[in-house]
Amino acid sequence: MNATPPERPSDGARTSEPEADGADEATSRLSAALEAALLHELREQYRLLALAYFKGALRLPQIELVPSRARLGRWVEATRTIELSRALVLARPWGVVVEVLKHEMAHQYVTEVLGERGETAHGPRFRAVCERLGIDGSAAGMPDAPPPEKTEAQRKIGDRIARLLALAESPNVHEAEAAMAAAQKLLLKHNIELRDARAAQGYVWRHLGTPTGRTTEAERVLSLLLGKHFFVEAIWIPVYRAREGKRGSVLEICGSLENVEIAEYVHGYLVATAERLWREHKAKLGIRGDRDRRTFLAGVMTGMTEKLAREAKKSEEAGLVWIADGDLSRYFRKRHPHVRHVRYAGQRRSEAYAHGREAGRKIVIHKGMREGPDASGGRPLLPPRR
Repeated sequence: MNATPPERPSDGARTSEPEADGADEATSRLSAALEAALLHELREQYRLLALAYFKGALRLPQIELVPSRARLGRWVEATRTIELSRALVLARPWGVVVEVLKHEMAHQYVTEVLGERGETAHGPRFRAVCERLGIDGSAAGMPDAPPPEKTEAQRKIGDRIARLLALAESPNVHEAEAAMAAAQKLLLKHNIELRDARAAQGYVWRHLGTPTGRTTEAERVLSLLLGKHFFVEAIWIPVYRAREGKRGSVLEICGSLENVEIAEYVHGYLVATAERLWREHKAKLGIRGDRDRRTFLAGVMTGMTEKLAREAKKSEEAGLVWIADGDLSRYFRKRHPHVRHVRYAGQRRSEAYAHGREAGRKIVIHKGMREGPDASGGRPLLPPRR
């Protein structure tokens, strides 16, 4: 199962630049037990995808880990094998691994179910299958979308929003709150006006935070906050941590590239701010342990949610009402054909929860800065979008 056969002519390969993932020899090794567990997980993932996307039409092939770092994956019809780069599986997030696996399964479907062998690997029938099922059908690179060019109108509105958010850093609490509220209204109006243009540009997905074995109430409240107020779809999805041999979950968001970047910034900002507020709360009250930390953090996220809801109500009263993005909903349903809603018990409503809730109601999300020396380069750490 783990053999690494000599290179054969490409048969639907997904490629990247050599060394692009940065993996070296040390990061490409697993113990025999962990590798066996990883291959078992890949087969289980295949079975789930075959049912969800291909309605049971595919038969499980061999799945092999191969040493190539120039090729992410490949479907080899002659031996009924899906090859996956060992470096990809060990160095990249599980969500990327799943995308590559889906891509190769689409190649298998075209040859084994549709019987298509006359077209090129990424020909019209393959592209049609990927489009219908919401699978990334590109022939090269990781499943990441290139940033679209911003129009002059988008740049101007961005400058106005940045100026308002700069005022939100004022030490004057009332001035900061007023500037933040004005920025949120402008962002909402901006999204309403550009909804159709965003649908034409397409949508992307991104995983936020580090995969964990247990999702806390604070994390769940934060995911609901992003989905309700920042123009993205949010869902907790299962992942596998290959180096630990453990399953976990991670938050995935889907939306336009611009809104996904904003939601990613807000997520990181609120997580860091909540932790800072907990440290300040401990110091103020002389608390030594972290027994109430999760309860306090849940209160912070709840307080922030309540604050955003109040601002949303004011926007509605001013006639700014967001209508659900139907194209985004379709994109989301393609990515996740079977979504299950689960109810969880919350943290105990203690004094720590009340303190956290009050602190969350006072958070003002400041403007983000871009990484790198040039404002046009690097990943944007952007302000929130309301």
